[in-house]
Amino acid sequence: MTNPPNGRARWMGAVALAALLTGGALGSGVVVPFQPARAEVLSLDKPAAVPSFADVVERVKPAVVSVRVKTKAVAAADTGERGGRFGMPDLPDDHPLAELFRRFEGQGRGGPNGPGMGPRRGPAQPGMSQGSGFFISGDGYLVTNNHVVDNAAEVQVVMDDGRTLDAKVVGTDPKTDLALVKVNEGGDFPYVRLAPEKGRVGDWVVAIGNPFGLGGTVTAGIVSAQHRDIGSGPYDDYMQIDAAVNRGNSGGPTFNLKGEVVGVNTAIFSPSGGNVGIAFAIPAHVVQQVVTELKTNGSVTRGFIGVQIQPVTKEIAEAIGLKEARGALVAEAQKGTPAEKAGVRSGDVILSVNGEAIKDARELSRKVASIAPGTKVPLKVLRQGREQTLDLEVGRLSGA
Repeated sequence: MTNPPNGRARWMGAVALAALLTGGALGSGVVVPFQPARAEVLSLDKPAAVPSFADVVERVKPAVVSVRVKTKAVAAADTGERGGRFGMPDLPDDHPLAELFRRFEGQGRGGPNGPGMGPRRGPAQPGMSQGSGFFISGDGYLVTNNHVVDNAAEVQVVMDDGRTLDAKVVGTDPKTDLALVKVNEGGDFPYVRLAPEKGRVGDWVVAIGNPFGLGGTVTAGIVSAQHRDIGSGPYDDYMQIDAAVNRGNSGGPTFNLKGEVVGVNTAIFSPSGGNVGIAFAIPAHVVQQVVTELKTNGSVTRGFIGVQIQPVTKEIAEAIGLKEARGALVAEAQKGTPAEKAGVRSGDVILSVNGEAIKDARELSRKVASIAPGTKVPLKVLRQGREQTLDLEVGRLSGA
């Protein structure tokens, strides 16, 4: 008969059992996971599946083209940047993108001068540039960037199947950097449509274009942000994507997974001119509006009211009795303009136009520009702490 274990033996057995159950050090023990009380697990029941883009690419790729442009003879400035950095728009020194923003130009201009030697005018000579584009109709109309075809003497379109077709510029809009081109040859061309809805941040997108002359290149990423202002023009409202985009992608499309164009690639954010995963595309709704006018009129007509405006800061909002910083502060209503005729004064804060609320000064510019000249609209302003509604007839912006 075995004697029962003494107290020390029972204590040692309990310690060994505890080690087996909680420590897992013996290899075959049971591990008890830590579960905090009342914790909420923020995850999906099933992991999101990573899609294949092959079906989308196979469907839309024939509508994407390379655009080759021979430019008119101009006196080029030697900047030492041939094949180097992209050109940079004239941004204020304190702009967050001033040091890193680079615009696709399709070509680098310059000569033997080294950095820091200053510009030097060269003899007038034709140049070459290249970019991307895509058909939007079966009769040969295609979209690209204005800076791809700017100052064009000859335009050629290289199809996905290798054919090279002559084309002409129908119209351009420098303020949104869009251009409408049409091939001269008749035919039934493959085309894609513009997305009727904006892509959501986080949506998958596919960019197709002609980077560095390598036509038919496909890259993928997501919509990183919306409504980006990069200081390139008065109507900036870019979609940001992280699909790889480089020189030569200018004017090329970015697709959603339905094969609809959600944006036209136009600029990158880069310290070196190469891709770092931040690219900007003109949203489809802007493209639709501009292209429709270019096809009909060859140019874009925009509304105008004639005010100099500035942002409403938090401090300004508190001083004038606004609960939040919103609207556009009028610095001056220019003489003889629709704003002055409607009674707009310096110090007014424009809160809405035609019933649509104005978030900030830049949104005011975009809203007014989208209204047809001659349209009469109510303009709500805050004046000396009280809201007033003025009747205003939108004018025509010259040189729009």
